[in-house]
Amino acid sequence: MMRHMMLTGGAMLTLLGAAAPAQIARPAQPAPKATAARLPATQALFDSYVRSGKMPGIVAAIGRQGQSPVFISAGRTALAANAPAVGPDTLWRVYSMTKPVTAMAAMILIEEGKLGLDQPLSDIYPAYRQMRVLTNADTSLESRPATRPITIRNLLTHTAGLGYSITTKGPLLKEYERLGIVPFTANAQVEAAVRRVRPTSLQQFAERVATLPLIAEPGTKWSYSIGLDVMAAVVEKVSGMPFERFVQTRLFDPLKMNSSYWRVPASAANRLVTNYTFLGDQLVPVDPGATSVFLQAPSFPYGGAGLVMSARDYDRFLQMLQNGGTVDGVRVMKPETVKLAMSDLLPAGVRFAGVSGSTGGSGGGVPTGYGAGGSVTLADTPGGPGKGTYGWGGAAGTVAYVDPTRGVRGTIMVNYFPADRWPLKRDLAAALYQDMGAARR
Repeated sequence: MMRHMMLTGGAMLTLLGAAAPAQIARPAQPAPKATAARLPATQALFDSYVRSGKMPGIVAAIGRQGQSPVFISAGRTALAANAPAVGPDTLWRVYSMTKPVTAMAAMILIEEGKLGLDQPLSDIYPAYRQMRVLTNADTSLESRPATRPITIRNLLTHTAGLGYSITTKGPLLKEYERLGIVPFTANAQVEAAVRRVRPTSLQQFAERVATLPLIAEPGTKWSYSIGLDVMAAVVEKVSGMPFERFVQTRLFDPLKMNSSYWRVPASAANRLVTNYTFLGDQLVPVDPGATSVFLQAPSFPYGGAGLVMSARDYDRFLQMLQNGGTVDGVRVMKPETVKLAMSDLLPAGVRFAGVSGSTGGSGGGVPTGYGAGGSVTLADTPGGPGKGTYGWGGAAGTVAYVDPTRGVRGTIMVNYFPADRWPLKRDLAAALYQDMGAARR
């Protein structure tokens, strides 16, 4: 059920009911604003996106090494003409861009010696000691005993053999849905249906996942997964505090990320954009900001797709990575920990397979590995990101990356399904590096 929701506007309309087409509209003209003079090609690109009706609004935060970000924006939080203009503190559903945040929380515990990168998951949850692997994943649940343990590295790099409701097929997908292994939310209607069967806590979620067979032997295949959701449960258990509190106290508070939420408070609700899907070339609201499901508490904090954040906040997180663990003199991780997290952590012999852009990931156009919760380029892209660029995207179109070779970081916020409706990543890279080249001349 959930995997289709992110892929087609028609499927989304089925979930929302026949009344949805009546809400179709064209974007209003963007509110007047000052142009980001230092990034004229990027500003022009954003203005054209909104003017042509590709999206209601877009915000980016672009920063060079050691410098504050430049914010570029166009459009509004919704299609309505009276909707607020978007800006650095507008709130967006970042979905799978939650994964790098969860991964860095785990890396903090690895840095402190409370977890090991190659430690078996069964050390924390004995239920994972005797996992089984499907013998024909497309047609049955028949399985054999696994011969390798799932490790922390496997969870961080999607090599644990776990499935995902957005990619898994066949009988295993039905089991995931039956047991509520769907740590993702789109709107109140879908959430009400899934919540009836979903586990009510991270610990219950992790224990229930252990009862299901794997799609591959651990450590042998890259497959997009719920690994970072299980990782959130591990962080919670090992740290001895609720996962969301650990993230808040060890990352959000010291980095002054004041607009990052698992549940958007009423005081910030007016900053939350409406999420859309496409019916043909028309935008249709999926989750209106004023009544968003993200104003409700989730079943538990979804470590793989649960955060709502501002461009300013995600830039703070990327600054920390770019600076080797510090922002404004406050250190949350050691430089060597950040370097390890942003390196290729795939097990020997495993290659990053890439994913559909509609899931929020990126296959890239150059040789690519996978680090802690995000992809890592293994070569330079001519006119684009350099070797070692780390980042990931979200199911509603958001993008984030840190490019250590070029010394630049970027956060791009939009909210619509599917994420790959427009070639945003490609277009932005071309505009941004055009601006950078002009600045050097």
